[in-house]
Amino acid sequence: MTERVLVTGADGFVGRFVCRRLIGSGYVPCAGLRDLARWPELQRAVPGLHEFRLLGDLSANRDLRAEFMDVSAIVHLAACAPGKNENAAEASLEYRRVNVGGTKSVAVAAAAAGVRRLLFVSTVKVHGESTTGKPFTEDSRSNPLNPYASSKWEAETALRAFAAESGLEVVTVRPPQVYGAGVRGNFLRLIRLVDRGLPLPVPKSENRRSVLGAENLADFLVHCIGHRHAANQSFLVKDAEDVSTRELIARLARALERPTRLLTVPAALIRLAAKVTGNEEAAGRVFDSLVMDCSRAQQRLEWVPPVTLDSGLAATARWYRESERAG
Repeated sequence: MTERVLVTGADGFVGRFVCRRLIGSGYVPCAGLRDLARWPELQRAVPGLHEFRLLGDLSANRDLRAEFMDVSAIVHLAACAPGKNENAAEASLEYRRVNVGGTKSVAVAAAAAGVRRLLFVSTVKVHGESTTGKPFTEDSRSNPLNPYASSKWEAETALRAFAAESGLEVVTVRPPQVYGAGVRGNFLRLIRLVDRGLPLPVPKSENRRSVLGAENLADFLVHCIGHRHAANQSFLVKDAEDVSTRELIARLARALERPTRLLTVPAALIRLAAKVTGNEEAAGRVFDSLVMDCSRAQQRLEWVPPVTLDSGLAATARWYRESERAG
């Protein structure tokens, strides 16, 4: 019998990639939705997606066993992500309510319903915001430096404890910056800046950053569903190559068929401007190094990212152009 896999947050950026990959791998994907408003558009975006479960607010202590009863695995993507100009205190409470409370509710209901495996998408930033020297590994110490990363680490800790007592198999995946068709946030802002063709300030020093295409993340998550060595493990996962900020901008420009225009500025001046404008964290994401070692995924699961960085950026650029034409 074909396995049914429920995807929470299926209507989100990564969720659509996961549903498509599940269909391509012979699973029956079931979209876990907060409400029905986006179901018609999601069906159009993912041909072959025919099932959904109405989950509502995952942190509302609702009994979800009936929705999970015939599901063999759950890919838990639904989360509260950082927003622009958010109130720090309010955002922190919402992160804990959704990312910790909601995740616990999903795990409890999954175990009660007989779900075999839960895949939880966390973030590499549970280890910190940057690397100096050695890359992060799964065994690097935890060092979440903002409320979002802290909420993900708290959820990871709760899932490990629950898995030990319940028998539910938990797989934790910690991605870096994810890009692809439908991307939002800082990566979309970078695309728009590159597309305008204006000179972009970059420091003279070269950094290195790990990134991950949404197609590769979806492929890895689906790979983990049935792999026996994935159970109760944590994995860092990224594209095959790391890039500097300069390289990323140049490759984006090539994908967008725009000239690469970089303005070399002293790093201290950039950071001062970021501090004055309240964008220190954003500047760090662009200019600091954050590199991951993904040997565990490669060796234990024999996984290799199927999509190259340039192919992923080209697909992202095509989506960006199409979305522009659509208005």
